[in-house]
Amino acid sequence: MREMLGVTSAIVGAGLGESVALLTDGRFSGATHGLMAGHVAPEAAKGGPIAAVQNGDIIHMDITNRRLDVELSDQDIQTRLTQWTPPKPHYTSGVMAKYAKLVSSASQGAVTS
Repeated sequence: MREMLGVTSAIVGAGLGESVALLTDGRFSGATHGLMAGHVAPEAAKGGPIAAVQNGDIIHMDITNRRLDVELSDQDIQTRLTQWTPPKPHYTSGVMAKYAKLVSSASQGAVTS
């Protein structure tokens, strides 16, 4: 799970902190500024609904109610997910491959069981 400080620093450093939001399954160190949502689960890499989001889709971030919604119908999401393929693993053998296979979602602490 990537740490997002470099990404968020680039957004804010480019003067975009007031107009750009970041939605990620990465994690934050605590030094993040701006509208950022992390630890989103189920992660897109596992074929969750976020995997259906494409460039140009409109996402609503409701801070008060702690919700993320995309302007897509349930049917559109299902159709896109039927065309989705999982990313190839970075590691196919060794301890990192074993970890990637066994690790849980960030919402559960990214632990193995």
